[in-house]
Amino acid sequence: MDGQTHMTDSLANKHHAWSGRFSEPVSELVQRYTASVGFDARLAQVDIEASLAHAQMLCSVGILSAQDLSQIQAGMAQIREEIRSGRFEWSLALEDVHLNIERRLTELVGDAGKRLHTARSRNDQVATDIRLWLRGQIDEIRVALTALRAALITQAEQHAHTVMPGFTHLQVAQPISFGHHMLAYEAMFARDDERLADARRRVNRLPLGAAALAGTSFAIDRAQVAQHLGFEGLCENSLDAVSDRDFAIEFTAACALVMTHVSRLSEELILWMTSRFGFVSLPDRFCTGSSIMPQKKNPDVPELARGKTGRVNGHLVALLTLMKGQPLAYNKDNQEDKEPLFDTVDTVLDTLRAFAEMIEGMKPHAANMRRAALEGYATATDLADYLVKKGLPFRDAHEAVAHAVRTAVEKGCSLEALSLTELKAFSPLIDEDVFSVLTLEGSLHARSHVGGTAPARVLEAARAARARLG
Repeated sequence: MDGQTHMTDSLANKHHAWSGRFSEPVSELVQRYTASVGFDARLAQVDIEASLAHAQMLCSVGILSAQDLSQIQAGMAQIREEIRSGRFEWSLALEDVHLNIERRLTELVGDAGKRLHTARSRNDQVATDIRLWLRGQIDEIRVALTALRAALITQAEQHAHTVMPGFTHLQVAQPISFGHHMLAYEAMFARDDERLADARRRVNRLPLGAAALAGTSFAIDRAQVAQHLGFEGLCENSLDAVSDRDFAIEFTAACALVMTHVSRLSEELILWMTSRFGFVSLPDRFCTGSSIMPQKKNPDVPELARGKTGRVNGHLVALLTLMKGQPLAYNKDNQEDKEPLFDTVDTVLDTLRAFAEMIEGMKPHAANMRRAALEGYATATDLADYLVKKGLPFRDAHEAVAHAVRTAVEKGCSLEALSLTELKAFSPLIDEDVFSVLTLEGSLHARSHVGGTAPARVLEAARAARARLG
């Protein structure tokens, strides 16, 4: 719990804010079962921020006096400092962050603290706090995504001319630039950033003023609160405002895609780190050894990120399941939205920050990648394209090259190692100029169009990607 030093149950037998209706206190078991303060205390700062905006609005419309507002502001400043310094006394009996702060405010400023809750409910209060908090977290995640994208772009710029095998079905397919490969991931993370930016617009709407579910009879100014807190608009329907959690589901879905892209990159890094590939080395600080095998260097960070992807996917399913059967409006079920949401944010932020630094320090091994590209007849498609450009129909060219590859396999050599006489046996259209086509560099440079793997195009794409980072 952020800023927490201890938790007390000293208020267990005191009345709750709602307890006038009840003849006996809540049991200790139920207190533990229903309390959320053990995890929602991280909302404390945004709860204070939203409460201050609410108080200021109440004062501006004449519901609170200027003296009450001044006392609330002073009390909240003290509470904020107590939380920041770890001196705030959290109570399990007070259920959540909201009642804990309200009770402490009342202790400090008396009736002014009790008046703060006028024209609002915990239902619209918590919905506002979650949106405020999540808005800030989206901004942090986007910063972390930018850092990772920048690291990928740097690798692309440095290795635009580095040849590696491109794969389909994990079989060598065609030569590509390592820089081109890095930009493929940058493109994925760029779309992730777009999704998060778009989701943020729907997060950034104010529920406060919806009260419990039907709005309030007080003449409040919701637009003033929205402007004060930086919301772009209002949740227009009071029932929807307090019960909606699809913004959290949408955010978690976007994060599941972020982690899916991280996981794909992780899988390749894990493969590339093996001695069978030897394409890259990761910085030692992101790897571990073995307790029994002294030669081992294990890519633990990519492996763990691959595993944590399932964790975030699970949170998405949990939130979808949480909401699927709820009637309008607010239900206690929604207390269960916070832990999956909080853990999703923590997991994604930690993962992106680690990967940005790890990719920045990654060292590609060009010789090993080149050797692998030469082993898999990666220029076979180039030979087929060559024959098509000479006038042979593609299907006939495909068949001719397939025979050439089979001959090369039988001889244990590359296509370019076959003699001109041997190549002409597969098509009389083949001439001396074929050998420039069969080189890895020739293959790369031939694909010089938008989105192609030619080094000039890779550098051009890297420049454009860096410009989009802002």
